[in-house]
Amino acid sequence: MLIRVSLARQSLSLFDDAGRLLRRYPVSTAANGAGEEAGSYQTPRGRHIIRAKIGAGSPLYTVFSGRRPTGERWSPELDAAQPGRDWILTRILWLSGCESGFNRSGNVDTMRRYIYIHGCSESAPLGQPGSHGCIRMHNRDIAELFELTPVYTTVEIDAD
Repeated sequence: MLIRVSLARQSLSLFDDAGRLLRRYPVSTAANGAGEEAGSYQTPRGRHIIRAKIGAGSPLYTVFSGRRPTGERWSPELDAAQPGRDWILTRILWLSGCESGFNRSGNVDTMRRYIYIHGCSESAPLGQPGSHGCIRMHNRDIAELFELTPVYTTVEIDAD
């Protein structure tokens, strides 16, 4: 399996081991564009792996904070009561960089930056940049991707 994220197209593509396209999903990456530095609120580029999968079996719209379910379920009412909250919902695929000095170790470490592929609120637009660095997906899409991809799946994030 291979996941390829296109920052330009705001899409995530899943390929099988033979290179055949299995799925393509709309996503939202960082509003601040591409970049690897901690605190930049940018989406890191390059080769990564899924280091951890979090949320197996959780209902759609489960709210996570610090990678743990909060006991909340996202709803339009909860969203309205907490405007501006950066919702991390349904499932988390926690990424780890594979390129030392570029997206791994030091001030550019993707995993220490807590960069995830995760579900988002229904009000968050996909197909355009808008996240704080993570890769946001529709909740049904992240639940499907979560089931299709094992830990250590390669994730390539490209500017094109």
